[in-house]
Amino acid sequence: MVDSCKSCKFCAQDEEQYCATGSTFTYGGVTQYGRAGPNGKPTIGGYSNKMVVNENFAIKVPAEAPLDKSAPLLCAGITMYDPLKAFDCKPGMRVGIAGVGGLGQMGIKIAAAMGATVIAISRSPDKEADAKAIGAHEFLVSTDENAMKAAAGSMDLILDTISACHDAEMYSDLLATKGTLVMIGLQMAPVASSCAKFLFKRISITGSLIGGIKNTQEMMDFCVSNNIYPDIEVIKTDKISECMHKLKDGNDRIVRYVLDCSSI
Repeated sequence: MVDSCKSCKFCAQDEEQYCATGSTFTYGGVTQYGRAGPNGKPTIGGYSNKMVVNENFAIKVPAEAPLDKSAPLLCAGITMYDPLKAFDCKPGMRVGIAGVGGLGQMGIKIAAAMGATVIAISRSPDKEADAKAIGAHEFLVSTDENAMKAAAGSMDLILDTISACHDAEMYSDLLATKGTLVMIGLQMAPVASSCAKFLFKRISITGSLIGGIKNTQEMMDFCVSNNIYPDIEVIKTDKISECMHKLKDGNDRIVRYVLDCSSI
């Protein structure tokens, strides 16, 4: 984000991403509060050659942090950190991360650093070794019906990072009593789950959108101090189409692609 109203109750609670009149996102937003350049102008994020941002929306990146790995923290890092903090991730909790990619890898690393037992959930069994190498304690293949049945009711919190349309029921089945499923991948299909589970197990299904500036700075400091960064591959513009096809086809690598904007 580069701006918000700074006067509604959500901004007052340091959750500017839920600003009542709309926050101005770094990319794909439109300026409206007069603190991020002329009103009515689109924001284009990393494609900008310069940017105006109010001091309240600037994040301090420690000098020792590598910029190519720190940049994704401002997206994937806070998107995972915020719900983990909101739902009190701590030792003794069993936390599932559904989808082991650019988002999911940060969820695994941060949840493990917070002391939780982390279960990576993926349709790709080829990701097991890499998921465990970055902090997952267990690995669950979502297409293995027997394994999914055996894991039913075993998780306190699940972060669903999958953006493709999918059935969330299979993940809600994994929740323990009073467990929470957090939808993070922006799938457009309706999310459905049996009403009986809400009644008899008091499960919750909710969502989460990035994080406020206070938590974003806290996340940056936490990740840098614990040496938590995404596994990345820096690419130039001529590799964009190739990488998009890899992601569409179900890339078996756990990697976050970072665009070198000097190649634009």
